[in-house]
Amino acid sequence: MLNITAKLTAAVSLLLLSLLSYSQVAPFTVHMEPMSVTDLGGLQAYAFGQHDGKWLIIGGRLDGLHRRQPWAAFDVAGNNNQLIVVDPIAKKRWTMSITSLSTALQEQMSSTNMEFHQDGDYLYIIGGYGFNAATNRRMTFNQLTAVDVPSVIDAVINSKSIVNHFRQITDNEFAVTGGHLKKINNTYYLLCGNKFDGDYNPMGGGSYTQEYTEAIRKFTLIDDGTTIKVTHLTPMIDAANLHRRDYNAVPQILPNGEEGITIFSGVFQPTLDLPFLSSVTVDSSSYAVDKNFQQYYNHYHGAVVPIYATNDNEMHNIFFGGIAQYYDSAGTLIQDNDVPFVKTIARVTRTSNGSMAEYKLPIEMPSLMGASAEFIPNEKVPSYNNGVFNFDDFTSDSTLVGYIYGGISSTEANIFFTNNGTQSSASNQVFKVYIVKNGSSNIDQLNEQSIGSLKMQVYPNPSNGHLSIRFNLRDIEETVITVYNQNGQKLEEKVLTNLHVGVNVFTSALKGFENGGTYLISIETPSEKATQKVVIQK
Repeated sequence: MLNITAKLTAAVSLLLLSLLSYSQVAPFTVHMEPMSVTDLGGLQAYAFGQHDGKWLIIGGRLDGLHRRQPWAAFDVAGNNNQLIVVDPIAKKRWTMSITSLSTALQEQMSSTNMEFHQDGDYLYIIGGYGFNAATNRRMTFNQLTAVDVPSVIDAVINSKSIVNHFRQITDNEFAVTGGHLKKINNTYYLLCGNKFDGDYNPMGGGSYTQEYTEAIRKFTLIDDGTTIKVTHLTPMIDAANLHRRDYNAVPQILPNGEEGITIFSGVFQPTLDLPFLSSVTVDSSSYAVDKNFQQYYNHYHGAVVPIYATNDNEMHNIFFGGIAQYYDSAGTLIQDNDVPFVKTIARVTRTSNGSMAEYKLPIEMPSLMGASAEFIPNEKVPSYNNGVFNFDDFTSDSTLVGYIYGGISSTEANIFFTNNGTQSSASNQVFKVYIVKNGSSNIDQLNEQSIGSLKMQVYPNPSNGHLSIRFNLRDIEETVITVYNQNGQKLEEKVLTNLHVGVNVFTSALKGFENGGTYLISIETPSEKATQKVVIQK
């Protein structure tokens, strides 16, 4: 049996301080500065392009988290039916209605969760979920629209016609929402997402159909300013690892110096109604699951800043708030399978050998916000062709790398099961984001479990005491599960048997849960330990 006979207080101190002991002096400091733009309203899940320092914002929702009532969820009144132009330097905004556009364009341009990518002057927008007048119901649109960003910005500011600056084609391969559109070299990647047709209903039923693409769809695009020609390439399909939506897809500079994309988290796992903890990295020829890394913070789509340090060959990805299955409290990883809104700001770093690790930054979002927000980069900051910032070319100690705008602002962590539209709203907050390059004394806390092999998950959590603990073993070795209460008292210790290499699931009603409350559960092998907090409801 493992030697776990140390004093209870020492054991609990080890549990609470385990993450702190794996800290790192930050490679840079992140600083956020709130600012306001006159008359800028709240918005979330929108698309954006930019030109000459001004933003063009299209679509999205004017309300907060979608309501539970089917008749109210994604209602037309919450559609953004205006084009919004923002000058963050002058702190001004201009708007124009989209009613002069065709019905097909109006419907897609007022939808939510579109995929988009700007290439030169053109912003390409794919799919999105919104109301379709012809069927009198909501659907995922099957169009690709090219938007002439400089011309539309000029038209909105100077009250000119926008009609000739939008071009649209129809293609069923583009009926996707909740995914991402990115580019590697000359090829476009439409990553994951789903096709959701009908009216949202959290109780299921016959009001909608939903089909995950479970794919990375690839295509080339030739646009002469009049005609858009798309050539579809062979997709990459993976029902186990690409069955995800509402995640973050972040451009990367890979350790070999080439462009890539990493898909971080998203929902839902094929066998669990929970976010993915795994990530998937895509290069110009293939993709691979990052098997030795798990992301515990920042699971839903939100603002992300990608930074590559050439001299160190390190790729940093900074995530701002949003929604996650886990959050940190005084060095202990807390698991909440209701997947709450969180304040966490975290960094995922890929080193020169390709390994990845997650760090919690010492700053947080000012409130429960960040989900469905966007990071809008400062175009004047040195960056690679795919938008990744070139850290070693920063010339100032403090660099304004861009802005975070909008997203969902929630009044409480868990509102999903009571949401009637009053508990959250679309934020109108804008933050300046600075990277401070030199003299950092901040400590970023390594999430030890992000690089561990145990990959521990507890579900359901909260539970009534009957729960399952899922974990991974690289070798068949003695494994012990231990339960502690909040006061550090050991309530149960169980040596597991009949284990195998790979994923194991232990299901039982552990002792000591009779009164309900908060507990620590740990799994320990001779080489590794993982601890999580669980909530028992009686």
